[in-house]
Amino acid sequence: MRKETQKILLLSVLGLVSINLTAQQKVKKDSVKVIDEVVVTALGIKRHDKSLGYVAEKVGAEEFVKTQNNNWAQALEGKVAGLKILTAGAGPLGSAHITLRGAQSMNPANNRALIVLDGVPLGGTDTGTGNSAYAAGSGGDLPVDFGNNFNSINPDDIESVTILKGATASALYGERGSAGAIMITTKSGKNKKGGIRVTFNSNTSFDTVLRWPDYQYEYGQGTLTKDKNGKFYYTYGASPDGVNTGGTSSAFGPKFDGQSYFQYDPTTETQSAERKLWRPYKNNIKDFWGVGTTYANTVSIESSNDKTAFRTSLSYVKNNWMMPNTGFDRFNYALSIDHKLTSKLRLVSKFAYNQTKSDNLPATGYNNQSISYFMIFQNPNVDLDWYRPIWKSGKDQIDQIHPFSSYIDNPFLIAYEMLNGINKKFITGNITATYNVTPNFDIMLRSGIEITDEERTTKRPWSSANYQQGYYREQYIKNTEYNTDVLFTWHKSFGKFNLNTSAGANVRNNKYVQNDYRAIGLRVPGLYQLTNAMFLNSKFPQPYDKATNSIYGLANFNYDNLWFVDVTARNDWSSSLPKENRSYFYPSVSSSLVLSDILGLTSGKFNLWKLRGSWARVGIGTTPYNLTQYFNSSDFVGSAEVSSTYMNPNLRPEMSTNIEAGMDFSLLKNRITYGITLYQSNSKDQIVRVPTMIETGYSSRWINSGEVRNRGIEMTLGLNPVRTKDFSWNINANWSMNRNKILSLAEEFRGEPYTMGSIGGVVFFNAVVGGSLGDMYGFKLKRSPDDQVVYGSDGLTEKPSQVEKIGNVYPKWRAGIQNMFRYKNISLSLSFDGQLGGFAYSQSHHKMSEQGKLTNTLMGRDNPSGTIIGDGVVQNADGSYSPNTKPVALNTYYADYYRRANVETNSFNTSFIKLREANIMFQFPSQMVKNLKMSELSVGLFGRNLWVWTKFPLFDPEVATLEDNNITAGVEVGQLPTARTVGIQLNAKF
Repeated sequence: MRKETQKILLLSVLGLVSINLTAQQKVKKDSVKVIDEVVVTALGIKRHDKSLGYVAEKVGAEEFVKTQNNNWAQALEGKVAGLKILTAGAGPLGSAHITLRGAQSMNPANNRALIVLDGVPLGGTDTGTGNSAYAAGSGGDLPVDFGNNFNSINPDDIESVTILKGATASALYGERGSAGAIMITTKSGKNKKGGIRVTFNSNTSFDTVLRWPDYQYEYGQGTLTKDKNGKFYYTYGASPDGVNTGGTSSAFGPKFDGQSYFQYDPTTETQSAERKLWRPYKNNIKDFWGVGTTYANTVSIESSNDKTAFRTSLSYVKNNWMMPNTGFDRFNYALSIDHKLTSKLRLVSKFAYNQTKSDNLPATGYNNQSISYFMIFQNPNVDLDWYRPIWKSGKDQIDQIHPFSSYIDNPFLIAYEMLNGINKKFITGNITATYNVTPNFDIMLRSGIEITDEERTTKRPWSSANYQQGYYREQYIKNTEYNTDVLFTWHKSFGKFNLNTSAGANVRNNKYVQNDYRAIGLRVPGLYQLTNAMFLNSKFPQPYDKATNSIYGLANFNYDNLWFVDVTARNDWSSSLPKENRSYFYPSVSSSLVLSDILGLTSGKFNLWKLRGSWARVGIGTTPYNLTQYFNSSDFVGSAEVSSTYMNPNLRPEMSTNIEAGMDFSLLKNRITYGITLYQSNSKDQIVRVPTMIETGYSSRWINSGEVRNRGIEMTLGLNPVRTKDFSWNINANWSMNRNKILSLAEEFRGEPYTMGSIGGVVFFNAVVGGSLGDMYGFKLKRSPDDQVVYGSDGLTEKPSQVEKIGNVYPKWRAGIQNMFRYKNISLSLSFDGQLGGFAYSQSHHKMSEQGKLTNTLMGRDNPSGTIIGDGVVQNADGSYSPNTKPVALNTYYADYYRRANVETNSFNTSFIKLREANIMFQFPSQMVKNLKMSELSVGLFGRNLWVWTKFPLFDPEVATLEDNNITAGVEVGQLPTARTVGIQLNAKF
């Protein structure tokens, strides 16, 4: 081929950088990072990244396959700037709330990103058990993590996930897109080679506990009781040694020093006939937890040609979690058909069926039925095996073995008898028809459905601490959401000027109903049927329906692929708002400018300089039935009760205004890429529920109140330090910082804080003008002017009269870094992420410290008198201070210093660094694969949560509490251990 006829290939990189190569040049697949990729934006519209004036980050299918997760969303952790996965650490299903760019609303539900599956938004309705995490002594039950709907999606079916940040990126989704959107695109079966392809993915993984609290095993059960000789002693039941000391949950007893005492005898279930060696059982908590296993297999069949693309898949997951007798089975089926009926008409249909079943999922929180409660109360001198028979001899299903306290349920009773079952069917489907009326005019009609059909059972045996005669509950939950869109699109080029306009409408209808039946007491022990109830509580179904009608439009302007402008507009009519306020309008405008091309700066060294900016306003409605009074179902059969909340018929939508600006750079043929984004959002007219005078007949009421400002910075960096034929090294890093400030509150507060929420009655999340969302309030230690702890005349800490700010649950910044190495057919990837700052309160730390179970309570134990003098000062009558010299009993001192209400001494910095993921993969040589009549074959090892550095003293610094169906960050109340996972996987294509 002659030079003059050689064709110039234009490779678009990041949509913003051009590299000219002759046709004779061979470009290796990994030699140029393709940055101008197509991303899925609002309404499922595919756009080139270069045309966007806002951030849209894409995560490919390989991220969800290489480190298998029970919840696909956790594969995003640490890889996207500003994204945070909030989980409650409450079991194997791992419900997750995804936030982008921090909190901006006083209503936590408004801070969650919208999940969109193949262009159709998911409803996101989560149903809890109706119980609080802190419920000790209440006689009630606990929250159970039954999983989100979206975590049922099979990660092997995901083709890509695009993260749309900020209101501009998701403005076309209305109120549910105000906090950004996660756009999931599932695989369609399209492939370049055509024909039929079969893919088989299999993985097996093993879970163990990542980290433990720092338990002490130097001293045993007791409360500093002395015998007639003045020595500390122990006895289970009264004995010749003295009165019973074995009924306490505290570990302020004698030191393990080779002595012998009368102890519990599991054979006779009474006091031992002779004194036994006083010894610790150092694994009496850890041995309860085993090695969890997960087996997952997916097989898919796909085929494509110039008219049709087809894919179907089957997947089965079998999980046995680390806690005995817990886990789940999940079955997934997916079908995708993309067919061009004619040259003008194209039909795309996707369907997915997911079923999750479990005989038992763990309860979480601080209450008798939680295994966390047992771990807190287990004493160092108690053998775990003493509990294994579960039932006392001759009293099967009647009386459990819990020899040290009737308030502490047997751990094996919790695991094998207190069962929380689920059978959930989750169905999603959509059909999209696109008709090309003319080369410049298209019509798209899409209709989608989401159906949740869920059955739950709760079983509590006789003799359980909160249900002495047993308990049984059945819940039937049905949630259905319909979404229908019509979209008209017209596009035209006028020389260098290109115009693409669309207009459409959406009808959304959500119907929700729950039936709840409870058997209070069982006539026959161990028979879990509603007909076996001593008293049957049947609440009549209570609907929770909402409808929204919308119209929207968008226009994309493009001048010579150098300057892009997008304008969108949407108007919603919401059934949850009053007639005069239910219509609200929100627009957006965004622009990107490729300065490197405009100024002619592109070269071998400098490839890209792009500016982008956007502005948007989004309205947010409220939940149904907040406008007029209605009756709630009552615990009394056949009756109803008036809501204790005064409804507001004049509610206005919350309005959020968002602006952002940023730049993207690329250097050295894209071996260095960098992006920075600055953003601000202001949310006004927050819809909040505030307390009111009880004399009104109501305890609270709905109002519009306040303004919150949210600001932040996000940065991303991509490096390719080494790139040769056999070896490459790629680095992707991100860093984000978010700050919010409460600018105003309603006049009703008159300068007083608004308590947005509280946990356990000791931790308060107060909104104060000038403060921030996430500010945690509680009682602190009283201190002298030189910051020493003030003690009273009794030797215990002085108690302040007012709660104070402890800290903020959100960190100062978050960061993540991924390293990917490839040597010939071997690839290795390591993903680290972490945060600086943030605070969390720990209920478990309070109780274990109060009871002397942790090493932080060893100070002073060697004092023969069993007393300790607190390090601090006392205030004298003249106001001066002098050193504290008053000794107090060790158990009294620690119970006071770490008391539950002392939020300061039980709150800790949550800075951490985690090795979030690791993966090593071997790709079999192509010739070997061909000999096996396969197209691809690989095996690999993977791991998740392999290592963590933190000063947080409990299981995991990423703590959150499940309260009913809400996940509250920064509070640990009966958290279950976090899993460290290692596994092996096989991927084969035929």
